[in-house]
Amino acid sequence: MSIYISKDTKVITQGITGKTGQFHTSKCQEYANGKNCFVAGVNPKKAGEKIFDIPIYGTVKEAAAQTGATVSVIYVPPAGAAAAIWEAVEADLDLAICITEGIPVRDMLEVRNKMKAKEARGGKKTLLLGPNCPGLITPDEIKIGIMPGHIHKKGRVGVVSRSGTLTYEAVAQLTELGIGQSSAVGIGGDPINGLKHIDVMQAFNDDPDTDAVIMIGEIGGPDEADAARWCKTHMKKPIVGFIAGVTAPAGKRMGHAGALISGGADTADAKLAIMEECGFRITRNPSEMGRILQGLL
Repeated sequence: MSIYISKDTKVITQGITGKTGQFHTSKCQEYANGKNCFVAGVNPKKAGEKIFDIPIYGTVKEAAAQTGATVSVIYVPPAGAAAAIWEAVEADLDLAICITEGIPVRDMLEVRNKMKAKEARGGKKTLLLGPNCPGLITPDEIKIGIMPGHIHKKGRVGVVSRSGTLTYEAVAQLTELGIGQSSAVGIGGDPINGLKHIDVMQAFNDDPDTDAVIMIGEIGGPDEADAARWCKTHMKKPIVGFIAGVTAPAGKRMGHAGALISGGADTADAKLAIMEECGFRITRNPSEMGRILQGLL
């Protein structure tokens, strides 16, 4: 069992013929069950061709209809990436994973509003992961995105993070300690994104094969605090929490587009305090995440 994806998931790559799309699709194909999972690519100009033995279709809708794919991963350049997300949503996929960094905020605002309007009309809800995220992985089954496959090990600890690099860091620490992961999810650091910490924590809480979770956040925005409060009431599993940006100056925009302290409850200290109040085992040192989790098992 895993959250969102498994060895039976069928995946479409949007932007499969670009340099990034090609590189990461081939790496994902090489990982675990990837050869069977990656079933279609989309490029309107190259429909009917093949790449890595994967057929290319003109639209996401056609690719899904022909292959039964329910998930797409998007490597389309920033100018066209929001339109690519919307195409996946219009095709009624279960999940769209957008790796692209640098999508204009206005484009994301527009696509988010269209997604909400579609749901309000009774249309199918497509989950969005990202943009500006590393993707997600269920070890030894499937990886969709840009994370290094070799650091992961199958097991029973969930990882969710806004930072791609810290996702890998937590996973590598766990694997080094002999602790495997059920799924690892990078939700991305943009101000307007799809799945939040709270959504992924709910999924891990409901997953019978996840025993504990590492939740990694960043400065800026209320998401980590919202998730912590939800966990206090509902979460049945131990959680280790870390927030990046303890030394960040207020009012200065940091690396991630969403990482801006506007004051009050979105500093690292404030978030760590809320997480601790809500029963998390927190750490201010990212190199201790795995060791602390090991102590909770």
